[in-house]
Amino acid sequence: MPLYEYRCAGCGHRVTIFVQGLSPPAAPVCPDCGGMSLTRLFSTFAVRKSDKAVYEDILSDGQLVKGLEHSDPRALAEWNKRMSHGLEQETAPEYEDMLEKMEAGEMPAPPQESP
Repeated sequence: MPLYEYRCAGCGHRVTIFVQGLSPPAAPVCPDCGGMSLTRLFSTFAVRKSDKAVYEDILSDGQLVKGLEHSDPRALAEWNKRMSHGLEQETAPEYEDMLEKMEAGEMPAPPQESP
């Protein structure tokens, strides 16, 4: 059963819709805001590397390792991307926002604690 990814024009969230069958839904609805103005995103299939191959790939990239040692936000975002490559897991919009900030070179603020 395929998963289709969309971007909602109403709330801006990236949403994944599970479809029973082989065709995309005729009128997808955003599960976050109920909006019906969704744009289908191009998505690819994933092939998972072994954990050892992922670690070797990261450690063989001297520039990435140096960035990680210096807490460079871009390096942290790249490390995250490589570590999660091939994993099929849904991430929260807040997490996606943090990754976008890190890719732009900005370290996101730590999450606020609940009282």
